Amino acid sequence: MENLNITNAFFQATSSQPNVNSKKIEEGAENFEAFFLTRMMESMFEGVSTNGVFGGGHAEKIYRSLLLDEYGKEMAKLGTIGVKDYVMNAVLQMQEASNEQKFKI
Repeated sequence: MENLNITNAFFQATSSQPNVNSKKIEEGAENFEAFFLTRMMESMFEGVSTNGVFGGGHAEKIYRSLLLDEYGKEMAKLGTIGVKDYVMNAVLQMQEASNEQKFKI
């Protein structure tokens, strides 16, 4: 159910412009997938401890965050997870439904 709320927020952001093309929708969906994957990996790495001699500290936390962000972007570019496709389809369906309601007499 939360996914639908996120998708609705994404749709409202993109539907404020009347002629949103599919390239912008695809880009937004890919960014959303990258964000989702990054957050998923952050929760996976929470339990990973580091060696005190050669790791740890504030700098490693920052580096790990940046590294996971880039991992998320690269995974989203590959498109093997499928979140982007789901979000794109949902946004396009909502736009079609919105357009149908606008043109009803």
